[in-house]
Amino acid sequence: MREISRDPRPPAPGRGARGVLQRVPVWVWRGLMAQLEPRELARLNVDPITSVDYTTDIDFVGDGIREHRLDVMAPRPAEGFSADGLPVYVYFHGGGWTSGDKGALTKYCASQAASGIIVVNANYRKATGFRMSDMIDDANAVLAWVRDNIGSHGGDPTRIVLGGDSAGGQIAALYQAAVLRPALAEHYGLEPAIPPASLRGLVQHCSAVDFSVIFERGFILSRNFVRMLLPHRGRGVSLRRAARFLSPIEWVDRGDPPVFLTTSERDYFYRANLNYVARLRERGVPVDTLIYERSSRNTEHTWQQNAAFPESQEVYRRLQEFIGRVAGHARLAAAGR
Repeated sequence: MREISRDPRPPAPGRGARGVLQRVPVWVWRGLMAQLEPRELARLNVDPITSVDYTTDIDFVGDGIREHRLDVMAPRPAEGFSADGLPVYVYFHGGGWTSGDKGALTKYCASQAASGIIVVNANYRKATGFRMSDMIDDANAVLAWVRDNIGSHGGDPTRIVLGGDSAGGQIAALYQAAVLRPALAEHYGLEPAIPPASLRGLVQHCSAVDFSVIFERGFILSRNFVRMLLPHRGRGVSLRRAARFLSPIEWVDRGDPPVFLTTSERDYFYRANLNYVARLRERGVPVDTLIYERSSRNTEHTWQQNAAFPESQEVYRRLQEFIGRVAGHARLAAAGR
């Protein structure tokens, strides 16, 4: 493990998590994820955590579809935590914008709730029929639900930390940027459900935060991953120009909330994450990093979901300290040190 403050020599193109594929088409990605998801759901939730309260499948829009459901996990007062006014960690799962489900993140989210925070684990509509604007709308609907309802679960809606992995990390980071940057909110026709002051921090696990890497030779994802997120599949527009409105790195500025970022040299988005860290530091945004070398075999793309890995447990320790510090939870901040 090492902390990286500079941009070292990048890994060979296409190498890293789960194989050596290069320029994966969208349809191939969807097929791979469809085969992987059932196994991931079971594998990642072995030995469920019983020290938290679960409220599952809340319909945060009211239309009855699976993509508009969220779970809330809260520490029990009997475990020694106050039942009132805890920080809220809102999490969006990954899956290449085309797949994935909150169910695979249940144990990850429960692990954070057990430390003394309220965790919201949310679904969203996917690019199998929807665009980035729909996903941002769904993120806004999740935060509107949190604003109006999280108090009844013991959470404080003025102390929110957003987080996500892979595509979900991009959604979290882009939504935060839209709350903070009126030009981006206008682009998506968004009226943010929460004020900027309620956003206390951002957590990024192997996230797609810099779309410029998709245009680099040998990157694992094809440019159709950009097209599928755009209206009319990007017909008649410059993909590079349009990608600016998908890429959180383009919207970083001074005054943004602190960021905790984890990645590794085995990650698809390793280069994107290093670029993002450099931009955050350039703009004076506080950023904590946990970056593993290629020799750490457990750290393939989104390894953080697997609580069995010691590297994941280190992520959780650092994450909980980060949330405690930025969201004003003294016990958590002290426990992480």
